Amino acid sequence: VQLVESGGGLAQPGGSLRLSCAASGFTFSNYAMTWARQAPGKGLEWVSEIYSDGRVIGYLNSVKGRFTISRDNAKNMVYLQMNSLKPEDTALYYCVKGGGLVGIRGQGTQVTVSS
Repeated sequence: VQLVESGGGLAQPGGSLRLSCAASGFTFSNYAMTWARQAPGKGLEWVSEIYSDGRVIGYLNSVKGRFTISRDNAKNMVYLQMNSLKPEDTALYYCVKGGGLVGIRGQGTQVTVSS
C-alpha cells in the first residue's frame, strides 16, 4: 500500500490549494478515503471523508463550505480542494486509506497559510 500526497505549499489567507493523493497497492475503488491534518503541537484531526462510490461522508465543521473532497477511481486519486484558506488551516495534510484515522496514511503534504 502506498499513498503519496502532493499539492501543498504556501498560500495567502483567502487563497486556494488543491491537494492530491495518489494511491497504489490496493483496490482503491473498494475503500472510503479520508483527509486528515496535523497542526504543529496538535493531534491528528479528521478533515473529510468520501465513500468508495464518491458520496461525501462529511467535513470538519471549520472547513465546511471551504473545502471539497473528491475522488477519481479510474486514476486511483483522491483530492481536497481548499478555498478561502485561513492561517488556522496550516498543518501537515495526510490522506488515509479507509474511513477515520486508523488506516495507513502517506507522508503528508505541508500546507502553510500566511501573509
